[in-house]
Amino acid sequence: MLRRIKEFTIEKLIQACGLASIFFVAVIFLFLLKEGLAVFKTVLPLDFVFGKNWYPISEPAQLGILPLVLGSLLVTLGAALISIPIGVACAIYIAEIAPGKIKEVLKAGIELLAAIPSVVLGFIGMVTLVPWVKNIFHLPTGLTALSGSIMLAFMAMPTIVSIAEDALYSVPKNYKEGAFALGATHWQTIYRVMLPAAGSGILAAVMLGIGRVIGETMAVMMITGNAAVIPHSFLQPVRTLTATIAAEMGEAVVGSEHYFALFAIGIVLFIISFIINVTADLFLHREKY
Repeated sequence: MLRRIKEFTIEKLIQACGLASIFFVAVIFLFLLKEGLAVFKTVLPLDFVFGKNWYPISEPAQLGILPLVLGSLLVTLGAALISIPIGVACAIYIAEIAPGKIKEVLKAGIELLAAIPSVVLGFIGMVTLVPWVKNIFHLPTGLTALSGSIMLAFMAMPTIVSIAEDALYSVPKNYKEGAFALGATHWQTIYRVMLPAAGSGILAAVMLGIGRVIGETMAVMMITGNAAVIPHSFLQPVRTLTATIAAEMGEAVVGSEHYFALFAIGIVLFIISFIINVTADLFLHREKY
């Protein structure tokens, strides 16, 4: 009887925690809507999203976030192009190739890498990566989208490696044994059996890594140049959505158009992050026929 009471209590506590997380997310989104939708009294939603000029304190204010959206997408694209192949390759090595002792060391190192604060990585990028980019490409400044992409790829890789490695490890062992029994080599087994079987988990790892990149603030604010202009290459300074909120919220007058516009940017970020996480969850839990 006592055991049943304990199990019932624990079950209800876990259920309450799950409901509380949903409740808090809903409250955050409602708060963003309450503060952010007010900006659309003075600017149309399409003009806000597709406007090419971000001058929130000019007269009249120009509240177009297209340069910020494109800056975020460009930095995210660059980070994805770097982090996905390297991250998946590292996951394959750890899960299928590395000896036991090396595997444990690498997994511990990846977990430590994920624990480094983003502001520390941003500072390291300012003093090492930014001068390197400037000198290599002979640019006036190294504060570019490329610098942000490299640093964000470095930050996304722990997420990609960790989840992709778990996905590969969870593939039933008889898949590998069956491939070996049919005469496949180790590399053929990895490429033709392990990767397709773990495809959903690897894709979820990639999506969550991209979500980590989209939501990053301090590092991109420190090393991307913070220029609110439409970018045409990776070698230009850019400004992201998150960096705009972090840089300008302290200066915005409460109740002003600028203030409400920053909350509207938060709504856009929330929607993007929500879509990415839902997509990752769908791929992670989809049924395999």
